[in-house]
Formats: sequence, structure tokens, C-alpha cells
Amino acid sequence: MMTYLTRLSAVVLTMLCLSACVAPPSYNYSALIAAKPASILVLPPKNLSPDVNATYATLAQMTTPLSETGYYVIPVALMDAAFKENGVFSANDAQNIAPAKLLDIFGADAALYTEITEYGNSYKVIRAETAVAARATLVDLRTGIVLWEGNARASSAEQQQNSGGGLAGLLIQAAVQQIANSIVDNSYTYAGIASDRLLSPRPAGLLPGPRSPLYGQPSKP
Repeated sequence: MMTYLTRLSAVVLTMLCLSACVAPPSYNYSALIAAKPASILVLPPKNLSPDVNATYATLAQMTTPLSETGYYVIPVALMDAAFKENGVFSANDAQNIAPAKLLDIFGADAALYTEITEYGNSYKVIRAETAVAARATLVDLRTGIVLWEGNARASSAEQQQNSGGGLAGLLIQAAVQQIANSIVDNSYTYAGIASDRLLSPRPAGLLPGPRSPLYGQPSKP
């Protein structure tokens, strides 16, 4: 009986190991490759965080990674002015406009719909953190088809080191970091990092656009 249980345990452990070692499936880019968008309209991001600065702090930093990835981006200042001149003042209202209408107004091939799920400073007893997280969906304005979806996060905790000293040391480190965050708000910086991670080519990230020398090359796993 013991031998049987031992063999069974070995089989189960082997299966778990194999399942853990299997790489996750790569993103299906067939819709994006078929659509071949060359220009993108970046809509104002919806802000799901409590910080009112999140939308424009993130929007201001989304053009650069998209341009460097090889796409023409409709100037965000032009987009923002056009919306306000037509009575559209919120990100929710802008993202609720029909794709065909956005195509008629701006002439872009695709639009980027973004939600900011995390933005700003937080204090969690033994850790103070500045973090920005966002998810995005690229939609073909000519057909309404979703071409790509992704998400990314950037956090000050990525650089923080354990100061030692047990719980007391962690509490002191968190308190000092919280004070520093309240004096200098680094959220804008981490919004830029998150935007770059979200919109730059990477595993399951956005593919290079037609203005990139990497355009048309297979994505790396």
C-alpha cells in the first residue's frame, strides 16, 4: 500500500512540475496583424483610482511609447480640445462615443481605451508604496473589432530594500517612505513607467507599428 501511495505521489508531483514549467500561451495577434493600424487615437483614460490627477498625468505620457513603437498618434492636445469644444469633458463620455463617430472626427485607424486601476501613494503598515496600474484595449475604429488588450503596473516597491531590524525596522522604513511620498509625489514618474511597459513591444505587449524597423517581425515569446 505504501509503495502504491509513493508512486502515486511521484506521478502527481511530476504532473504539477510539468504544468508549472509549461510557458503560458502567447497572445493571439491575428486581428491586429490583419487590421494593420498605422494611426492611433489615445482617448482620455478612465480613472478608477481616488486620485483626480490620474487621467491627465497618465495621458500625457502615453504618446511617446506609442510613437517609439511605430505608430502615428493623434496629438492629445488636439483630441482634448476637440472633445471640449463639443461638450465632452469626461473620460467616460469620450470612451462612450461610437467608433464610427471617432473615425469620422479624427480619421485614426484605431483608438486606445484605457482604465487606470491604481494611482498614487498607499500605506500598508509595514510598507509605503507609490504605484500606477492600467489596462488598455485597442479597437479598430473602422470595424469596431478589438485588436489587442494589455495591462501593466509600476511601483516604488520594486526598488525598496529590506532595511533589517525585524518588524520595528520595517515600520520605521514604511513611515519614512510615507513621509517622503507626501512631500514629493512620484505618481507622475510611475505613470510614465507603467505607460511605457503597457504600450511598448514585450511578451503579450503591443506589436511594433508600421513606422518601426521591427514592423512585421514575429514577436518573441
